Amino acid sequence: MPDFNKTVLVVQAHPDDTEAWCSGTLKLLKDKGYKIVIASMTAGGLGGIDTDEQETMKIRKKEATEAAAVLGAEYYCFEQRDGYVFDSLEARIKVLELIRKVKAGIVFTHIPDDYHADHRATAIITDVATMQATLPNAPCSEKPLERTPLFYHTAPLALTGPLGEKLPAPQFFVNITSVIETKMEMLSCHQSQIKLMKKMFNMDNFFEEAKEYNRELGKMAGFEYAECFWQHMGGGFETYPQVQNELKDLIEVNNEY
Repeated sequence: MPDFNKTVLVVQAHPDDTEAWCSGTLKLLKDKGYKIVIASMTAGGLGGIDTDEQETMKIRKKEATEAAAVLGAEYYCFEQRDGYVFDSLEARIKVLELIRKVKAGIVFTHIPDDYHADHRATAIITDVATMQATLPNAPCSEKPLERTPLFYHTAPLALTGPLGEKLPAPQFFVNITSVIETKMEMLSCHQSQIKLMKKMFNMDNFFEEAKEYNRELGKMAGFEYAECFWQHMGGGFETYPQVQNELKDLIEVNNEY
């Protein structure tokens, strides 16, 4: 078995993205002895209804810190502006520095053709930073890693891209039925998002909608509740199926891959 550090870093665009898309799987990996680190590209300042941007940012970072604490995880924010995430030299270096600082063996981020522009930009930034994790000439103050982290992508709501098109079928599903309550506990830390989701998407109960989404994914894989992922199989990355092997008793693989 290849020697990858047992640290998982999740880089997502907004403070509640990790909880929505992969927190059940993170709990399962935590129970396997992995250290979990969660980062958001923004503090989610546009995600407030009754508070201005600065106050919303404070609230949302506090919520994200509390959610991460459920897993005993560290939380970081890269402080880009919500709704205006851009790929830049500075952004790439910041993510690279965190990857090296926490000595990540596995990195999760959004899928590159996610429906949300902030998610897509975050995916590109994280892709480049992860690939450069071992390169000594990269402009980074942290020491290069010995091995490039394995790279995974989380699934967006409804498995759709920016035009509403269906994304390719996920490579694998993870049965999160045994940890669904932990996922809901983490999601419930984000109380500020209830009004926002009602206004933006007419969701009466954001948390229950998220749970229902995991139920629908479960049906696709024969589980009660599931999350799903793609492993980055392109050039520049190793393709050893670490997550799939660690959670093999809870995995349904799409054999098209």
